[in-house]
Formats: sequence, structure tokens, C-alpha cells
Amino acid sequence: MIGGPPGAAPPRPSPQGRKEPPPGLLHRLDALGRASLPGVATAGLMVLAAAPPAGLPGAVAAVCLPAVFFWSAFHPAAMPAPVVFALGLLQDLLGLAPLGTGVLTLLLVHGAVTRWRRPIARQTFLVVWVLYCAAAGAAAALGWALQFLLTLRLPALTPAWHQFLLTIGLYPLLAWPMGWLHRTVVRVEEEAGA
Repeated sequence: MIGGPPGAAPPRPSPQGRKEPPPGLLHRLDALGRASLPGVATAGLMVLAAAPPAGLPGAVAAVCLPAVFFWSAFHPAAMPAPVVFALGLLQDLLGLAPLGTGVLTLLLVHGAVTRWRRPIARQTFLVVWVLYCAAAGAAAALGWALQFLLTLRLPALTPAWHQFLLTIGLYPLLAWPMGWLHRTVVRVEEEAGA
């Protein structure tokens, strides 16, 4: 077996002309950590938002939707559909919503943003925020409609309205640290690939 085990990446030449060994366990763990950081951080924020001191209605969705929107637009590999599904399920469980409403809403937002991510990523922050507000409004309306369809009772509009306002208000506060994290991850990935 020349060059390593079957299925392994071929050794790359180093800048000095020698072949580098294939990535080891620490390199793979580092890549896994960078790839899972947005999903894990979002889940942690959701649990903190559901904690009794915060306890705001709709706070769980208000921290989840911005993360799904941001990462789907700017680094979709960090927020794949299975992670969005898991976050939606966690949102439903923490928010005591009918199971599936958060999952469907987040997957639809993820799909739409991923489809239009290139034009979104080229816009200024203000334009992205306006687009996010439209997505948040559609998500709140869809969540309200799904709740009506699943419970066969007309839910009050006030909680959906409060969730929408909280969600659009939190986006700028969450976008700055997510942007910093995105730039850091991209820089580390470029250095690792170089």
C-alpha cells in the first residue's frame, strides 16, 4: 500500500518539497469543532433563552431564527439541513409548541436563504436586516398558521407579534458576534488549507 490506507487523502507536497502526512486525529477534531460550532452555539443560546430568568415568550425562536438565517446565507456548510432540523425540534421542545412547527418553519427559511444566499451575502447589513425582517415575518405568520391547523383553535396574534418584534430586534445584536465568528472560521480554514 503506497501512500496510506485506502480512501485516505493522498499526501500533499509541503512548501519545502517534502510530502506532508495525511491529516491526523487532531486535525480532524479541529475541523469537526469548527463545523459544529454554529449549531452547538445556537443550541446553547436556545437553552439559555428558555431558562427561567430570561423566560421571555418567543425568546427561543428569537435566538434560533437569526442564527439559521445568518449561517444559511454566509456559511451554509456550517448550518446544514440536519442541524436545522435538530434546532427546530429543540425549539419546539423548549417553546412547548406543537412538534413540527419550528422544524418546518426553520427548514423553509433555511431552504429559501440557501437558495438566494449569493445575492444576500453581497448586500449591506441594512439590506440583509430588511430581508431578515421579511423572513422573520413570514416565519411568524407560518408558525401562527401551523399552530391553528394543528390545534384547530384560533391562536392569539399577540404572541406571534411579540415574537416577530423580539426576533427582528435581536438580529443586529446576534449578527455582530456571528459575523466575527464567521470571519474567524474562514480565516482559520484558509490558513489550514494553505
